[in-house]
Amino acid sequence: MRKLLCFGLALAFLSCQKPQETEMEKHENPLFNQLNTPIDFQTVTADHVRQYAQLSLDRCVNAVDQIKRMDNPGFEELFFTYDEIIADLNQAYQISHMLYWVSPDSATRAEGDKGNRRLDSIYTSIGSDKELFQKFMAFKGTEAYGQLEGHRKKLVDDIIFDFERSGVSLNEVDLKRYKELNSEITALTSEYSKNMNTANHILSIDEDQATGLSESFLSKYQTEGGNYEIPVMPATMRPVLDNASNPATRQEYNTLYYTRGAENNLDILDKLVAKRYELGRLMGYHSYAGYNLAAKMAKDPETVWRFVYDLLERAKAKAKVELRRLNQMKSEDAPGESIKPWDIPYYQNRILKEDYNVDHEMIREYFPMEACLQGMMDLYQEILGVRFVKIKNPSVWHEDVDLYEVYEGERLMGMFYLDLFPRPNKESWFYGVPMISGHQTAEGYQVPVSMLLGNFTKPTEELPSLLSYKELNTLFHEFGHIMDGMSYKGEFAYQEGSKSDFVEAMSQLFENWIMDYDIINSFARHYETGEPFPKEIFDNMKEAKNVSSGTELVIRQRMCLYDMNLYDKYDPNSDFDTDELWVKLDEEIGMGALSDYTTHPQSCWIHINTHPVYYYGYYWSEVYAQDMFTQFEENGLRDSETGIRYRQLILANGTQRDIDIAVEEFLGRPSNNEAFLKSLGFEN
Repeated sequence: MRKLLCFGLALAFLSCQKPQETEMEKHENPLFNQLNTPIDFQTVTADHVRQYAQLSLDRCVNAVDQIKRMDNPGFEELFFTYDEIIADLNQAYQISHMLYWVSPDSATRAEGDKGNRRLDSIYTSIGSDKELFQKFMAFKGTEAYGQLEGHRKKLVDDIIFDFERSGVSLNEVDLKRYKELNSEITALTSEYSKNMNTANHILSIDEDQATGLSESFLSKYQTEGGNYEIPVMPATMRPVLDNASNPATRQEYNTLYYTRGAENNLDILDKLVAKRYELGRLMGYHSYAGYNLAAKMAKDPETVWRFVYDLLERAKAKAKVELRRLNQMKSEDAPGESIKPWDIPYYQNRILKEDYNVDHEMIREYFPMEACLQGMMDLYQEILGVRFVKIKNPSVWHEDVDLYEVYEGERLMGMFYLDLFPRPNKESWFYGVPMISGHQTAEGYQVPVSMLLGNFTKPTEELPSLLSYKELNTLFHEFGHIMDGMSYKGEFAYQEGSKSDFVEAMSQLFENWIMDYDIINSFARHYETGEPFPKEIFDNMKEAKNVSSGTELVIRQRMCLYDMNLYDKYDPNSDFDTDELWVKLDEEIGMGALSDYTTHPQSCWIHINTHPVYYYGYYWSEVYAQDMFTQFEENGLRDSETGIRYRQLILANGTQRDIDIAVEEFLGRPSNNEAFLKSLGFEN
């Protein structure tokens, strides 16, 4: 395990280097790009990544040392300099981690992972540097601090708050342990992700076992012998579980999917939970959740527990009715048998087909990726008052990747990459990934850069990539994250991100546009005939929108409870079995088994690995998302005036001012949950 690199060692290393050699290395390394110039990713090697991480680390250490040598620095000297340090560090960290996730080259992925860990340790060292912290505290005691207003005052306060959360007030023994824990946690999360992404499970089935699966889906995975080998990954999960009429096929797929990485990740998760608990206690909190939530909108575990249980109780009555219907359908197919967890998606989909004439596999044929992507981009441009320009022949890490620039008038706002299809060893989920933060520099304004990492079904020579309606929803959602990143407009990189239990709201809002037929009809065409998406089918989809909302909300709140139990209820002095926790939660909820207890969903669940105490945030965020959407409902879904206000007040904000204040200004009133509950089909 890599040891934490302390400042003293780094400075000693720096003193042995010749400045001109360092500058020469930077000049020859494509990852050290010029302001607002795309990185030449095509030429990046593993050596470049290793060098980039090390030189970025060294530059950061040297710059922090220079701050500590300043006598009575003012706001500009202290906070502009510190912001630039963090911006450079973030860029090196994000790009190293991004290459670990997406590079086709194993050596580059390995160096990205190593660089990511090495840079992560420096965040810990900086955040716990007592001498640096005293510089900030000394400034807070000056008259100059008292004259600060708005985002600049908030910057100072937020930096000091973050230092206090980073071990700066601990004694030397506890501080040493704090640093060790952070380093160990980073290594464990990296190993967990690698195990999950390299599991490479395959569902091998014959013609009979494939009954119910569409020909277009199966054609991608047919072997020379006439059987099928389906890779088990997010892009194939719903096509199989929703449509395979053979229950053994569903069960086998479910088992393979929810045991990805289990051989090693169950043990890793045990260690992660224990180490995070120790970290939370070390920082003076009852649990890791208490420590984690102090920086979020929810503030404390009690608020989250109340929020989750309130939603759970609202959903139960509707879920019980829905599950009775599923059990009835199962017993008609197999007398005497009750619904199993791997049956739930299949029978939910049967209801859509039989009661509402909604066949999502047929609907795919109207959603070819290319048309959906263009239609979505046209819509975002119109609503938000921006313009996208696709770069021809960009230098990228894989031939599937595209690069776009974003403009407001003639002003360059940002750049984003699209990496939409799965490949071996690539991160297997869906993300809007920040790469470079927008902020003011001495050379000019650095525009933000992001990437949409997707795993949609890849096109073949016979078929384009065809999206399910849920995948279309995912595309709109993740691109919302991209536009959140592109829209930031602030002095400081430190204020670019939002609170993590609000950040989903800014992409969830855009999911609402695909519930409007005029929007869908503007781009949805059958991939062979060009026929517009049928209005009758859309109306049926809309009518069926909440047919399973009770069950789905119970299942999702169960996941929220699992996450919170891991990180708020863990007790090192009692038995804590992460498999048994699923059973206990089902007993508490009282809806029967909601997962197969022979599988291990916690072994391949990215949130509890890299985003602990996060899952509730999807619903916390959606309360805001649905409330903000009411402005578009009132003014028109294509109303650019509302869209530009949304971009300027919400997306451009980051943390420059309090989120609730920004939302209230956009709404013209305090936010409430009425629209959220209505969207689920529940009464307030």
